[in-house]
Amino acid sequence: MKQILIVLIILLAVGSSYGQKGFDLERDSALVQFSGLVLTDNGKNLEPVPYTTVSVLKQGRGTYSNYKGFFSIVVHKGDKVKFSAIGFKPVIFTIPDTLTGKRYSVVQLMTQDEYNLPETVIFPWPDRDHFKLEFLAMDVTEELQEQAKENLATEQLALVRERTVMDANENSDYYLRQEAQSFYHIGQTPPMNIFNPIAWGQFFQSWKNGDFKKKKK
Repeated sequence: MKQILIVLIILLAVGSSYGQKGFDLERDSALVQFSGLVLTDNGKNLEPVPYTTVSVLKQGRGTYSNYKGFFSIVVHKGDKVKFSAIGFKPVIFTIPDTLTGKRYSVVQLMTQDEYNLPETVIFPWPDRDHFKLEFLAMDVTEELQEQAKENLATEQLALVRERTVMDANENSDYYLRQEAQSFYHIGQTPPMNIFNPIAWGQFFQSWKNGDFKKKKK
């Protein structure tokens, strides 16, 4: 309880700096600056739930918490706000319609949710003996062999990797990794590889291997 009270005091102190564009809190009495922390109980301490989706139902808009679990969004009194994150049970919070102030802060606790999928074992043949018979009876022509060699060629596989674009999940994972990487040196100057002895070792090794020589056409 002490931790929650401390968090609420901090949120009330910093909530004024997270106003959103497009909403005028001073003129519209129904608008509220809704902010807070999304936390979970790991059994010992409260930990933040980073990148939790915070969406306002029936309005098609929302935001997400940062890597410390903090979020801030402008809502209307009486709105229903949904908190959802991978691995956690979704929670719906209703903004009180009796608020008199322009700001409202909460500490939203989320419960971990686990999905146990049933084990699935796929066997293409009933047993090994049946597989042996099918394999020996398989007629592989020279044309199919050449086609298999072309498909498995190193140059062909490299071309496929180069031309295959990332899907939405891969782009999202890449963005989150880049975002997490930027937090490693937050508040300070990132280190330069010119002072990295490992980078110098790799440079000299590449020099000895002739990696910088111009390739003959």
